[in-house]
Amino acid sequence: GYRVFADGEVVGEVTSGGPSPTLGYPIALAYLPPALAKIGRPLEVEIRGKTYPAEVVKKPFYRKK
Repeated sequence: GYRVFADGEVVGEVTSGGPSPTLGYPIALAYLPPALAKIGRPLEVEIRGKTYPAEVVKKPFYRKK
């Protein structure tokens, strides 16, 4: 999977991800150390050599109506 970074250090790995038609942006699941798996924690994901911002969010990814 793609590498996950926090403060410039590799801290985890994406296990699955893809575009979310409901939300309009990509979502992913990743393995992280428990200390970093806090809601709102900013992270970065490296995809094909380019780094993208990411954030730890609460599941489910969508809002129930």
